[in-house]
Amino acid sequence: MAARAYAGGNAARYLLLGAVLFLTLFGLVMIFSASFATDYFKYHDSAYHLKRQLGWVALGLGCMLFLARVDYRFVRRIAWPFLGAADVLLLLVLTHGVDKFGAQRWLSVGGIPVQPSEFAKLAVVLALAALLSEKRRSAAPLGRQALWLALVVLPVVALIMRQPDMGTTMIVLAAAFVLLALGGIASRYLLGLAAAVGAAVPAMIFLEPYRAARFLSFLDPWKDPKGDGYQIIQALYAFGSGGLTGVGLGLSRQKYFYLPAAHTDFIFAIIGEEIGLLGTIAVIAGFVVVAYAGIRVAMGARDRFGRLLAGGLTALIVVQAVMNIAAVTSVLPVTGVPLPLVSYGGSSIIFTLACVGLVLSVSEHGKPAERRRGSGQPEEGRIANVVERRRDGRPRLSGIDGGRAPVRRRA
Repeated sequence: MAARAYAGGNAARYLLLGAVLFLTLFGLVMIFSASFATDYFKYHDSAYHLKRQLGWVALGLGCMLFLARVDYRFVRRIAWPFLGAADVLLLLVLTHGVDKFGAQRWLSVGGIPVQPSEFAKLAVVLALAALLSEKRRSAAPLGRQALWLALVVLPVVALIMRQPDMGTTMIVLAAAFVLLALGGIASRYLLGLAAAVGAAVPAMIFLEPYRAARFLSFLDPWKDPKGDGYQIIQALYAFGSGGLTGVGLGLSRQKYFYLPAAHTDFIFAIIGEEIGLLGTIAVIAGFVVVAYAGIRVAMGARDRFGRLLAGGLTALIVVQAVMNIAAVTSVLPVTGVPLPLVSYGGSSIIFTLACVGLVLSVSEHGKPAERRRGSGQPEEGRIANVVERRRDGRPRLSGIDGGRAPVRRRA
């Protein structure tokens, strides 16, 4: 038997798998708990959303296992076509998209809503990792490098903002920033980029009246408790009711038509109400483990592309989790992004598990090392010893070193 050394170590690989499976299974439980009352009222089936999410989870786990076995260096070859396909899908959203909740972010495929922006996030990370790992482009003048980076990020950001979806835009920009930092871009340029984005954010907020209203309601939700501040107030009521240990699994009161999007964007509030502070800490701890394990895999990758890919994908998942939790707890304005692995949503769970699969691929193929058990001697050393034994003139043993035993003649 052969033992394989994984990039980042076995511990990082198993920690990542354990945390992802915990969050996914916990999310299934909480989706059912948060949605069964409204599902029974609307669809006469209390497990309506649970059944659909089970299908998405099965498909996502299949993608994760498949991508974990594929050598991540093959993915580098399809990074640019994948980015082009994502741009085309984002364009189709603007012309043939489905409008929900005042935003046009979905395409209907056979009656099933698909959110292309989820896959566009993955496409940006793949393309940036491929771009920053190419030596010929890394050695190019700064202006040419900036042009290539802009060609990757700006079309995706512009198309997502047209939907409009500022939350996903901020996630893409944050992941791009992490990739640039991992790619060795000088800190002065990173600081300049951060300052430019920071100056653009207020403009993006106040150019749209609904964003301005949402931001002002974040500052003082009780100023408009039945309008823009309603959702965040109901979420805070949920956390306040939960206390340390919660009111009990399945016993939330806010999910009974008080808290909108209870099983999607605001599922963290239902966790806080039903399982309390301990439940929310468990979820946060799960994402901390994902971040730690992803960083370990990235640090142990054998090449620059693997390091950038694992780091960028980990940043996508963790940044989105931080933004969702911060919005639900009123630390940031409501962004409309789901909690990865936990919230209901087909595109979100498939995309997130696919990202995990690619990180596992970096771990699997990032630092291969075959070793024989027992003495731990490599195969080359064993062959050398066999040759040395033959040179010594000692008898050859058939079945061990490939020779035939000498034939003894009778006297």
